[in-house]
Amino acid sequence: MKKSLVRKGEYFDSVSLMIVGKDIAKMEYVKDATVVMATQENKSILKTAGLYLPKFAQYDDTDLLIVIESDHEKKFKEIFERVNEMLIEIRNKKDESGSFSPKSLESAVKINPESNLALISLAGRYAGHEAMKALQLGLNVMLFSDNVSLSTEIELKTYALDHDLLMMGPDCGTAIINHVPLAFSNAVNQGNIGIVAASGTGLQEISSIISEEGFGISQAIGTGGRDIKAEVGGMMFLAALDALENDDQTEVIVLVSKPPHLSVLKKINSKLKGISKPVISIFLGADKSIMKENGAIAAQTLEEAALLACAVAGGFDTAQIEKFLSERKKDYIEIVNNHLNKITPGRKYIRGLFSGGTLCDEAQMILKQSIKNIYSNRASDKTYSLKDSWNSKEHTLVDLGEDEFTVGRLHPMMDFDLRNKRLLQEADDKETAIILFDLVLGYGANSEPLNEILPILKKINREKSGIILICSVTGTKNDPQNREGIITELENNNVIVMPSNAAAADITKLIIQNINI
Repeated sequence: MKKSLVRKGEYFDSVSLMIVGKDIAKMEYVKDATVVMATQENKSILKTAGLYLPKFAQYDDTDLLIVIESDHEKKFKEIFERVNEMLIEIRNKKDESGSFSPKSLESAVKINPESNLALISLAGRYAGHEAMKALQLGLNVMLFSDNVSLSTEIELKTYALDHDLLMMGPDCGTAIINHVPLAFSNAVNQGNIGIVAASGTGLQEISSIISEEGFGISQAIGTGGRDIKAEVGGMMFLAALDALENDDQTEVIVLVSKPPHLSVLKKINSKLKGISKPVISIFLGADKSIMKENGAIAAQTLEEAALLACAVAGGFDTAQIEKFLSERKKDYIEIVNNHLNKITPGRKYIRGLFSGGTLCDEAQMILKQSIKNIYSNRASDKTYSLKDSWNSKEHTLVDLGEDEFTVGRLHPMMDFDLRNKRLLQEADDKETAIILFDLVLGYGANSEPLNEILPILKKINREKSGIILICSVTGTKNDPQNREGIITELENNNVIVMPSNAAAADITKLIIQNINI
């Protein structure tokens, strides 16, 4: 039985709702539960989870929906009373650290006038206003929030450039400024490699690999993914490139994004003519020759870009990187042979579940070298754009960090609930041969990922034979989640763990090719 409680006009942030939701799910007699704001996206999630009730249609994103599934009808009243208590407790919870929390940006600046950067994470409809307020106070801004209008982004970045400030975002999830990690970022070594990224997970993948190779990061400046579109014109991407050129700590520069609009790419190429430092570029899916024209070293994958940056920083021969990556692929043949016989007849499709958009894009790019019909909610070819992102079709790669999944709920790097449901959904499909997924560690990400995902993987291993699980783990040995321990546990649960997202896509491609021979 499913019953609901609606609290009209009561807004709670997604972190609070995640905490309450997890506590409810642990309660005796509760079979399933969810606590979300009544956004259209959350209603879609409820429908997929089988927790949607027809009356929810009348509510909007300022209303709170609480849905409980239980086999014990007499317990619903008791459960809902406890839920109300939880919501009151979390709303009234006070900071126990003893530190003073300012009520506004203005008061924060007055308390600490030397502050020079604001990190803003609010509902999109309010975020632009606060970002402009921060800029007017003379602060650089990292705007984590998504769902901010394009016109607002242009207005913010124009103001920032006019006042010699950085405006990172909106939808900027990662940055490392003067060795301080911001939002989703990793515990990387300090060093002389600077990064400009219109991609959060791209930045994390590259910076983590660089750190694991023994090199380090000087600055990593995120711009937000829309910055390289024609409308925005690469305003912050170009400003960040200037900043790294003038940064004494930076000796090597890495550029990462999806292919910029042609007009923006021309601006970047023009800018590179005046850059004195070595530049490595990875514009996923772009023609490498375009960047070579202006002296940049072009990479095909995020991993290759990271390794090339290390080679340049260390004074090594960059030609050895391509040779190393090519030689490594020969080792994959043994892995393929050891796992092909595990796939049961009839299973033939890849299902990719990603918490990072760039990781999803990179996997598509690699797989498309031999597989043409790959559907995605990030497909560059509209022919293969998923009509329903909640349901896979043939070969499918889904970015669970897209706005359609994150409005009114936590990003999948923090909350595994949606991905866990989707993992089980894909495993239930008798045509699924490989489930390819990422696990992104670091600050801001889920602090105990194994507690979240291992029960799901064990369930798949126990109940669904003939499926291969392949994963890459983005992070460093210094991240709080213990990367080495996580990799060991994943491998102990029949997951093939590859050293990079690109390597995971490569091994997936080889297995699928052999299935279809």
